[in-house]
Amino acid sequence: MKCRLLAAAGVALAATLAGCATAPPQLYHWGDYQRQVYQSLNADDTGPQEQLQQLEQQAEKARAKGSALPPGFRAHVGLLMLRLGRDADAAAQFEAEKQTFPESTAYMNFLLRRMQPAKAAQAAPAEVTR
Repeated sequence: MKCRLLAAAGVALAATLAGCATAPPQLYHWGDYQRQVYQSLNADDTGPQEQLQQLEQQAEKARAKGSALPPGFRAHVGLLMLRLGRDADAAAQFEAEKQTFPESTAYMNFLLRRMQPAKAAQAAPAEVTR
């Protein structure tokens, strides 16, 4: 009886340890994204072009691993593109963020609307007042 009890306990312990041995795969490839956002918000010495290059490297790593980009990644890239004057690329990033994370739709639409007056002002010739 004691042997059976010890064997059952040993099997239960082995099953428990085997279940804990493998960690679940991460849902997103975070890489250095969080550190880069922190640096961006703290106005460190890296400019938007350098930050954009770092994020593009993170996106390449995620694609190589077959991992998804985290929430806000595309929106952050879009904001950096806006700072660089790449409005069309920024709008594409905002649209991609909306498609990937529908819960971001309200904020992405807000950013897209904020971009439209600037585009309209650039496209329309200035009126001359006399």
